[in-house]
Amino acid sequence: MPDIDSSKPVDRPLRLLADQAGISLVMVLMMLSLLGLSAAMAGSSWTHLSRRAREADLLWKGSQIRAAIGSYYSKSHGQGAGKIYPSQLEYLLKDPRFLQTTRHLRRLYADPMTGGDWELIKDPGGRIKGVRSTLAEEPFKQSGFTEENRDFEGRTLYTEWEFIYQPTAAKNSAGSAQAKNQPADNRPPTAFPLPAPSPPTGSP
Repeated sequence: MPDIDSSKPVDRPLRLLADQAGISLVMVLMMLSLLGLSAAMAGSSWTHLSRRAREADLLWKGSQIRAAIGSYYSKSHGQGAGKIYPSQLEYLLKDPRFLQTTRHLRRLYADPMTGGDWELIKDPGGRIKGVRSTLAEEPFKQSGFTEENRDFEGRTLYTEWEFIYQPTAAKNSAGSAQAKNQPADNRPPTAFPLPAPSPPTGSP
């Protein structure tokens, strides 16, 4: 059997096919890399959008619970009865201090950041004065909060966003709003005194 010379023209098509296969493989690998990078970027963007949406939901639901705690606190259940915080969040749905159905919150909301329970913030007597998320991660929002949430500015963790009802702060806020709606001075204008009449002049 004669030896095959590798330099003969008959082997050139095989070499061209091998080169083309190698180039095609490189192109396929590059395309897969680009697709993976695009998918990673899209996934990252979706994660950020989802986190921002849950963050906005946290601000809304936390504020709703704080307002409900304030409503519970402000309602007295009898003459001379002191104002107290609820001992359970469930009491915001149906206040047990009253015979008639009294609701301060339409329904209990879960922590939007975790889907679980809130961390309860209690007063020295063990009653609930506020809630906060249990997610110890950095928020996207750092500024531009409403007046009631102004203390959240610059906070580095969601657990530092505390939705607490403070009776003193609520009174001060209401007093400031009332002062803005009233005129600065309701007193009638001061009448200037008329000059005293001159004494009659005698005849010359």
